[in-house]
Amino acid sequence: MEYQRLSNTEIYPDVEEYTPTLVDADPEPNRRREVERKLLRKLDLRVWFLVLVYIMNYMDRNNMAAARLKGLEEDLRLTGQEFNTLISVLFIGYGFMQIPSNIYLNRIRRPSLYLSCCVFLWGIISIGTGHFREALASRFFLGFSEAVYYPGVLLMLSRWYKRDELGLRMAYFTGGSSLANAFGSLIASGVLAIMDGKLGYQAWRWLFFCEGGLTCMIAASAFFVVPDFPTTPAFWLTSEERMLAQKRMEEELTGIDHDSIKVVEGSGLTEALTDWKVWWLAIALAILNIALSYSFFFPTLAATMGFSPTITLLLCAPPWIVALLTSFCVMSHSDRTGDRFWHIVGPVSTGIIGFVMAITSTDTLTRYLSLFFMAQISVSYIVLLAWVSNSIPESSSRRAVGIAFANTLSSISNIASPYVWPAAWGPSYVNSFLICILTATISLFMLWVYQLHLISLNKEAEMNERALGLPTGFRYVT
Repeated sequence: MEYQRLSNTEIYPDVEEYTPTLVDADPEPNRRREVERKLLRKLDLRVWFLVLVYIMNYMDRNNMAAARLKGLEEDLRLTGQEFNTLISVLFIGYGFMQIPSNIYLNRIRRPSLYLSCCVFLWGIISIGTGHFREALASRFFLGFSEAVYYPGVLLMLSRWYKRDELGLRMAYFTGGSSLANAFGSLIASGVLAIMDGKLGYQAWRWLFFCEGGLTCMIAASAFFVVPDFPTTPAFWLTSEERMLAQKRMEEELTGIDHDSIKVVEGSGLTEALTDWKVWWLAIALAILNIALSYSFFFPTLAATMGFSPTITLLLCAPPWIVALLTSFCVMSHSDRTGDRFWHIVGPVSTGIIGFVMAITSTDTLTRYLSLFFMAQISVSYIVLLAWVSNSIPESSSRRAVGIAFANTLSSISNIASPYVWPAAWGPSYVNSFLICILTATISLFMLWVYQLHLISLNKEAEMNERALGLPTGFRYVT
């Protein structure tokens, strides 16, 4: 395979130039395929551990909704919008931390240590949720510590996987949120049903104790399992596999102007924030996130069907399991076809159908089916995040900031989105569903405009290559 050689110092400025190996020379394509298969198998096993940690991340973040069904509001003496404030304040801390964390993570050699310490920290904070003022502080710092993980792992995945491999792995990882919503509901139903009054603590407090304690135990394993970057020596990779991992990332940059990928120390922030594409995708993601705000109140919406708290939480699991399975199919097909936009349109349109069903019917079966349709919007969120990463190929520092910035704007929208669901609008929540439909439609329109722009850039690149007799180079994923 012909490609233009880029040095490691151009892609990863903090590491030394590597020495070509047997795989680098590539005299035996079969040997390369064999080593690549082993490399991907090892990476995928670690991705599944990252999924486990993300499940705990999401469960620790969203357990307030389940605790609400078992007396949290009454015990904390919450009134008015104070419960919504507890949901909202987490995303203030979450928004503050993402960009500086990803900038720092992109510069260090052992991100596994950094991420593992943060996992342990948020487990401790989750255990300590107390009265309203204490809960406000703990929720803020919970968001502050959790903010490190999600954009940080997305950055790490983009440093290991090629563009046609990345979407499915992002689906595996981000699908942890659907698993968390499903199994979190099952765990919560068990804890809330049997732990009330044990050792003098209310059942909802035991929910925080159990989930926070489990997070701390998993954090101890994370030190040894979470991967670093390809340029960092790792006991679980052979030298040949590590060199191939670096070479694969170089090949991804074939056809891109060298001047655009040379990383200037500390320039990632400026490069990303002066790129209108980063802003456009980040704003579209933030608007879409408002349509996803129903997920914070999923048990509340399920409770409108009139079942007991235990049955309500059990009913919350199936819609998220279906959404998880759908995300694997959608992202796998998106990677194979090289299309992102239409793989976003499908799940969002399905979610809008769910909102309409919830607005127009009070029938128990119809409302439950609407939850399955609504949960599909989470699939589009995964596809859009993969599109953000695909749209910033030039340098790892720029991608680090771009991913974190998109998640930061998304978090800012989460500060306001809990107030889309005031108790006064229940139990029908018609106004809330209408707001979700509006924001989902606006986001789709923005992404359609962006797709048209990328198509024009790809056509321009193709015309230039034909005119100059150049081989086929880089193309944007649309």
